[in-house]
Amino acid sequence: MGIEVWSWPTPNGHKVHIALEELGLPYTIVPVNIGAGEQFRPEFLAITPNHRIPAIVDTDGPGGETIRLFESGAILIYLAEKTGRLIPADPAQRYACLQWLMFQMGGVGPMFGQYNHFHNYAPEKLPYAINRYAQEVRRLYRVLEKRLAESEYLAGPEYSIADIATYPWTRFPERRGVDPAELPGVRRWLEAVGTRPAVQRGVAVLAERQRKGSITDAERENLFGSRQFEAR
Repeated sequence: MGIEVWSWPTPNGHKVHIALEELGLPYTIVPVNIGAGEQFRPEFLAITPNHRIPAIVDTDGPGGETIRLFESGAILIYLAEKTGRLIPADPAQRYACLQWLMFQMGGVGPMFGQYNHFHNYAPEKLPYAINRYAQEVRRLYRVLEKRLAESEYLAGPEYSIADIATYPWTRFPERRGVDPAELPGVRRWLEAVGTRPAVQRGVAVLAERQRKGSITDAERENLFGSRQFEAR
């Protein structure tokens, strides 16, 4: 059966798809259409109380027992440690990997997500919010540029889960008003990661299910509205 992956074609979903493709682990996808509100279904909440994708169920977890995990960063660490790959063995580089993974989880993901929301989806255009998150996105790209100007990959010379976590969020700087020409190190890294066959397969998972066209009122409610805050 392999690993059951409850997911949708978003940057956080892509992280896990890419890691599984890189590691060659067997997996099955359970689509969770977040625009249709499927993240609130009881069967998904039984895996993750946070009703956010992705989540996994591995029947061959530690000690041969079933393990259920949510939070994409935790899932990436689990998959890397399960296989002994995509996380450096050298202690210093291992902590560098975890450091940049946390940078993505605590900085790139949330801040890029807020920019996307206020720039693309908020029903009212708020210049203060748009400018605040646009500037923070630029700052985070500059942090990545500084690192990638001196290091082949985020953790050092080895490709790792830190790169896998960060790539789906950062791969289109021009969509966030950032000129790629200003980021030669990031641009080099994006090309190196993006041409990996496993990465291309990972971002193609569920691609045919991506929303086409403008967001509907029902999707807006399921993604950003009051349903998020109901007690469950």
